[in-house]
Amino acid sequence: MTISSSLNAGVAGLKSNATRLAGISDNIANSSTYGYKRVETDFQSMVISQSGGTYSAGGVRAETSRQIDLGGSLISTANATDLAVRGRGMLPVAKVSDLNVGNGETNMLLTSTGSFSTDAEGYLTTSSGLVLLGWPAQADGTFAAPSRDTDDGLEPVQIKINQLTGQPTTRMTLGVNLPATATVAGAPVEEQPLTVEYYGNLGTSENVNVLFTPTVPATGASNQWTMTLTDSNDPNVTIGEYVLTFSDDRTAGGTLASVTTVSGGAYDGTTGTFIVNVDGGPIEIEIGVIGQSDGLTQLSDSFAPVAITRDGTPVGNMTGVNVDANGYVHATFDTGVTRTIYQIPLVDVPNPNGMIALDSQTYRPSIDSGSFFMWDAGDGPTGEVLAYRREESTTDVASELTSMIQTQRAYSSNAKVIQTVDEMLQETTNIKR
Repeated sequence: MTISSSLNAGVAGLKSNATRLAGISDNIANSSTYGYKRVETDFQSMVISQSGGTYSAGGVRAETSRQIDLGGSLISTANATDLAVRGRGMLPVAKVSDLNVGNGETNMLLTSTGSFSTDAEGYLTTSSGLVLLGWPAQADGTFAAPSRDTDDGLEPVQIKINQLTGQPTTRMTLGVNLPATATVAGAPVEEQPLTVEYYGNLGTSENVNVLFTPTVPATGASNQWTMTLTDSNDPNVTIGEYVLTFSDDRTAGGTLASVTTVSGGAYDGTTGTFIVNVDGGPIEIEIGVIGQSDGLTQLSDSFAPVAITRDGTPVGNMTGVNVDANGYVHATFDTGVTRTIYQIPLVDVPNPNGMIALDSQTYRPSIDSGSFFMWDAGDGPTGEVLAYRREESTTDVASELTSMIQTQRAYSSNAKVIQTVDEMLQETTNIKR
C-alpha cells in the first residue's frame, strides 16, 4: 500500500509539473502579446489519513490562476486610438460578431488595452474583432445620467469621419465701446453700425445687424443711445429696440445706468441679457449688467467693438478623434471646432483575478469577481485612459525561464520516483523465485 501510494504521488507530481510547464509555455509564448496577463501555478499538498504506523503519500495538486490585476509597462504608439489604462479599471468592449447579429444587444467584455481603428462602418474595432463601447453624448455635448451597474446604456463607438455637422447660434455677447462725445450738444448725429454673424439651423451664415443711434441734446450731454436690431433674413423688420443710458458719475462713469425695452425681449438686469427672435429661433444677447464694464460702455471718442462672441459652429467635416485622460472622445472638424461625442467609462470589480479569461486578452465578470461598476476615468478607485499607448505583456521571460528549469528538475525527480518504485515492485515480484 505504501509503495503504491509512492507511485501515485510520483504520477501526481508529473501531472502537476506538466501543468506548471503549460502555464510557463503560455506565458513565454505571449511575452510579446499586448495586454496579456501571466498565469501563475501554485502547488497544494494532499494528505491522506495515516493509520497503523504507516504513511501513505497523498501527492500534490496544481492550481492555476491568471494575474489579471497586474499591470504591464505602457509604451508609446503613433495611433491616437491606441488606448491603455494606467491604474485600476478596464475598458468595455464587445465582439464585432455581436453587432452583426443585428438585435441591438452586445455582451460586454473587459480589456486593459487595445489598438482601435475605424472599420468600414466607422466603428472603433481591433484586428481581433473587438469593438469599443461607450456612452454617447447628447446633441449639446452633455451626457444623460447613465446606469453604472449594467451595460444597458453602452453603445459601440462609431466615428463618422465623412459626416457634416454644425451647431446653430443660440447666444452672443456684445462688448462694444460707444463714443461719449457723440451724445454731447452740438455733435453731429452719426449712427454706428455693427454686424454680428450667426449660424442658422441649416448651417447657413446669417447676420444680426445692430445700429447704435446717439441722442444729441440741445444742451449738455444725454449719455443716451438707441440700439436697433434687425435680422439679415428680413432687414425691414426690427427684432429688438432698446434705449441705453450710461452713467457719468465718478465711480461708474461709462457703464450702463439703465436699459429701456422698446420692442423685443425684455432686458434682464440680473444677467445683463435679452432675447430676440431671428428667422431660425431665439438668440440670447448679452450687453452687460448695470454698473459693470463687461459689456456695452460709453467712453472717450471712439467706436470700438472690443469683445464680440457667439456660440454655434459652421458646417464642417470631421477630420479626426482623440481620447482624453477622463475617457471623453472628442471629434475634431476642419473648421477648428471640437465636439465631445462619447465617454468611455472604466469598469472595476472587487476581485479582478476572479474574472473569466477569454480569447484576445478579454475578461468577463463572474460570481468570483463580484459585481462590476462603471466609473468615470480618474474617479473613485480607477486610473486614467491614455491615448497613443499600449500595455505590454506582464510576462518576465527571465523569471519564466528560471521557473522552467525548476519545473524540469522537479519533473525529472518525480519520474525518478516512479522508476524507483518500479524497481522495488520488481524486487518484490522476484521474492517468489
